[in-house]
Parts: sequence; structure tokens; C-alpha cells
Amino acid sequence: MKNRRLFLKQASYMTVLGILAPVFQAIATINGGKKQKILLRSGWQTINIGDIAHSFGIIALIEKYIPEVEIVLWPNLLDRGVDALIKKYFPKVTVLSSKTSIDGKRSLELQKAFDECNFILHSSGPYVTAKKNLQEWWDETKKPFGIYGVSLNEVDGELQELINHASFFYCRDTESLKYLKNLKLRCPVQKFGPDSTFAISIHNADKAGAYLKSVGLKEKEFICVIPRLRYTPNWKIKGNIPTELDIWKDKVSELYRKEDAEKLREVIIKWVEKTGLKVLVCPEVIYQVEFSKETLVDPLPEDIKKNVVWRDSFWLPDEASSVYAQSRIVIGVEPHSLIMSIANGVPAIHIKQPSDTRKGQMWRDIGLGEWYFLMDETPASQITAVVLNIHNDYPEAIKKVEKSRDYVRKLQKEQMREIKKLL
Repeated sequence: MKNRRLFLKQASYMTVLGILAPVFQAIATINGGKKQKILLRSGWQTINIGDIAHSFGIIALIEKYIPEVEIVLWPNLLDRGVDALIKKYFPKVTVLSSKTSIDGKRSLELQKAFDECNFILHSSGPYVTAKKNLQEWWDETKKPFGIYGVSLNEVDGELQELINHASFFYCRDTESLKYLKNLKLRCPVQKFGPDSTFAISIHNADKAGAYLKSVGLKEKEFICVIPRLRYTPNWKIKGNIPTELDIWKDKVSELYRKEDAEKLREVIIKWVEKTGLKVLVCPEVIYQVEFSKETLVDPLPEDIKKNVVWRDSFWLPDEASSVYAQSRIVIGVEPHSLIMSIANGVPAIHIKQPSDTRKGQMWRDIGLGEWYFLMDETPASQITAVVLNIHNDYPEAIKKVEKSRDYVRKLQKEQMREIKKLL
């Protein structure tokens, strides 16, 4: 009888606690002040689905592992339909205007973000893209900041001093991490942290399905191939006057244009000959739409060309991700389409050009070194052999992808916990 009364009493307490839980949470919010906010510095450009995907990946991670915080996105650009995409998939995110200064003064909405946000997080990129913004944040607020999933080539004195004040620095490849650690800086957390694009979860199955049907591609019966110049001609894409460095980069790209394309074409030809399946040649960066047609598709023999589809327009990450998910293998010189493929459980082969940053090392870091090749050192026959091995033992390849993806997700979970502690 006594035990029964004790049970009923405890049950009553639990019921009351359940009812009052939202009240306690509200009181805690009031007592603790305003809800915690993260100012997310991301969205570097919209001419590259990889740079777009960075934002979608890091937002997905924060919403999954730190759902109680508000996210304020501070982008460079959100044109080409990216703004609508953010609102569609992440309606709770506050998005600042890309015009953050007026007549040289900080905009009111950015000033509000500086005042109200508790932490600024620099998303993935080729380097510390928003160095000046982080410096401005630290100098003015002395509130914490961190850098997530970035590669490093050279770090000057100013950046070294800035990193000394960072709460953490997650390098997206271990070559960058080794370089960073050799600098002996005071940043307390210096670790490997995969590119935020690995967390991308957006899809547009309807649009992708309609596209694949319109071009005659069936699920798991085609591969994707993504080419790249040695250097992205940003000045041409943006309509700027080229600098001396731009002109030099263009000369390097032109020097290797034919050689690099021949290697990819040989892989395409052997794939079609050996399997009878199809190929989708598609872009990661906007200039690659026409570039891929000129260098990969048009020179192909006619009997091969009938099995090759050219993607004749640029796309956004949700459609691209859904197409990659239905492909059998993705082969590319640009890494972010490959990352999106791994995120969707699809085998991906990275062919790295020497002009690219250290980021290619990440393929080895996540256990995919057998699918990582150096453009200038690897014959097309070797790449083709691996592609056909994946095709012929597909279940084993999928296991390899799943193991890699599990490792990345484990790291992401640990790193989000570390960020949560800082709030």
C-alpha cells in the first residue's frame, strides 16, 4: 500500500513537471536574457554550387545539433535563386542583406547582428575568406568566434594574430592542419573538420526526376563527369578587367586545357565501351556549362557521343544533389559535387589538379584515398580501372561510402558539441 502511494505521488510529480517544462524553459530564457544567436559568415558566391552548398551544410548541422539557437546568416551574395532556396529549406534562419555597408558605414541590420549575436562562425571556404569581418567582430565586441572547415595555403602575420584569438580552427584537410599546427599559434582547438558541404541535405527530386527523364537518363545507369580549368576565370564570369595574375592564370589554364580534357574523355569513352551505360557531363561552376561541351562532349567520337548527355544550363545544389543521388558514380576535378555525392551515398572519384588548394587531401582523410588521383601523375587507364572496379563490385563500393560518411558524421557531431559549449 505504501509503495502504491509512493508510486502515485512520484507519477503526480512527473506529470506536473511535464506540464511545467515549457514554463521552466521560458523562465530560463527570461532569466538568461535573450535567446542565443550565432552569426554565420558564409555564402561566398553563387557562381559555384559548392560555395552555395557550404551554407546549406553548416545550417543543417547547427539546426540538428544546436536547435535552440537562432541563426543569422551574413552572406556575400544570395542571387541566382539562392535567397529563395534558403527561405524554402531553412525558414527560421534570419538572412542579412548582402549590402552590409552604406556610404562606408555598417548597415543597421548588421550592427544589430553584432550587438545581439553571441558568436560568429566562419563557414567552409578555400581560405579564411572573411578575415576582415572576423577581425572587425573581435576588435569591436571581444565576443568569441570560430572557423569551420577551411583550407590554408599561406597565413600572414595579421591572420596569425587573428587565429590566436579564435576559439577553434577546424581545417577541412590534414595538410592544412599540419601547416597550421606548425605555426604554434595560441588557438586552443586545432583539429580536422570536414567541409560543411558533407552535411548538405536538400533535394529537389521532382525537378531532378523531370530533367533525367527529359534527357533519357535512368537511375544508377549513368555516371556524372565534371571538368575544370586549372584556374577558375572569375574575372570573366564577373565581367571585371583582368589583373596580371588573372592573365597568368588564364595562360596556365590554356596550357593544360587540352591535356586535362583528353584524360577525362578517355575515361568517358572506356566507360561507354565497357558498360554500354550513359554519361552526364555537368557543371559545378557556371563557366563549365559551355566549357564542358567544348572540351569533353564535342570532340567525342559519334558512336560514343550518343551515350553522352550535356547539361546545357547551370543549376542549384538541391537539383544537383538529387541528380548525383541517382547516378552510379560521380567523377570530377571539382570537389564539392563529389562531396555532395558522398553525402548522398554515391561513390565519387576526385582527380586533383596541382593548381588547386590543399583541400583534395580530404579524400584521403575520410578514407577514400583509393578514389583520389593527381591529374598530372595518373594515366587515364588507371582512373578507368578504378571506375570499372566500382561498377563491377558496387555493393562493396557503397559500403566504402557508408563507412566514410559515418566517420564524417561522427566528427560533425563532436564538433557541434564543442561549438555548443561555447554558447
